Amino acid sequence: MFELDTFFKTIYLALEKIFVSLGIPGFLFQLFIMLLVAAIILAFVSIAVLFLVWWERKVSAHFQVRYGPMRTGWHGWLQTIIDAIKLILKEDTTPKAADKPVFFIAPIVVFVSAYMAYICIPFGRGLIVRDLNIGILYILAITTFTVVGILLAGWSSNNKYSLLGGFRSAAQIISYEVPLTLSILGVVLLTQSLSMQKIVSAQKEVWSWYIFRQPLGFLIYITAAVAEVNRTPFDIPEAEQEIVAGYNIEYSGMKFAMFFFAEYTNLFTIAAIATTLFLGGWNGPFLPSWLWFLGKSLFLIFVIMWFKWTFPRIRVDQLMGFAWKFLLPLAFLNIILTGLLA
Repeated sequence: MFELDTFFKTIYLALEKIFVSLGIPGFLFQLFIMLLVAAIILAFVSIAVLFLVWWERKVSAHFQVRYGPMRTGWHGWLQTIIDAIKLILKEDTTPKAADKPVFFIAPIVVFVSAYMAYICIPFGRGLIVRDLNIGILYILAITTFTVVGILLAGWSSNNKYSLLGGFRSAAQIISYEVPLTLSILGVVLLTQSLSMQKIVSAQKEVWSWYIFRQPLGFLIYITAAVAEVNRTPFDIPEAEQEIVAGYNIEYSGMKFAMFFFAEYTNLFTIAAIATTLFLGGWNGPFLPSWLWFLGKSLFLIFVIMWFKWTFPRIRVDQLMGFAWKFLLPLAFLNIILTGLLA
């Protein structure tokens, strides 16, 4: 059975041997390994985003009884790559009255906050960049910077529609982050740890997966997470009929692509966290651990895509009321029940 952790350990030892034989200082070797790991994660995220964009096109097409992209590559798999090249080559415009430094840095903040979450995600047995003892807390903290980037984008564009879209999106993310965080606390209470590795290790058998002990927490998490990444039915900040596509209306070219890239990066992130917390992570029989993790994550992403092409958007007042009046009380109830029954 092919396990990637063994493969990467072999490469690490081989590289270490080469650096030692060349007399290169140890701290330079560690710096090289850090940059190499960052590049590997970036490559994985890039491929995952390209695949998810193509997959969503095909999923939506089949839901609507049509073929979707078919002309470029087998079943149109080259279409997303062509679209990415188009965005790279597209003119990068900046509004004349925009706050140019802030306008430039906003998409970088949004993407980097999404990218940094992958430090603590356990992709398989031993496949984690750094198993922090506050892993899930770190992920919740670092992804919060998305709100800052969105507000910067809306404000710096000097466009009232962008500003309104930025405020709406920030209010939505902050509101749904509260029940989302509380839904995770049930798992933390059961595991008595914030480490992602320890949470997975506590779910070795199928019947010990936390989705069976925390069904309410899982439903709250998935609902809040879908709202966090502005997916239908919670994508009011980008509803064209309301505010002309939201906070990124003034962005074009690669800057727009970075917002789009971050959206699908976050989509995989929330599925990976749900897999880790509720579906036993990499645990499973016969197959390699990383295949189990990817399979569970992709299944959850399919369900989230299913939501998008099934449910209509809700009004913005319903959007906010649902978070504070429905999800939040349920999240508190879940914590109380977990504390009493654990």
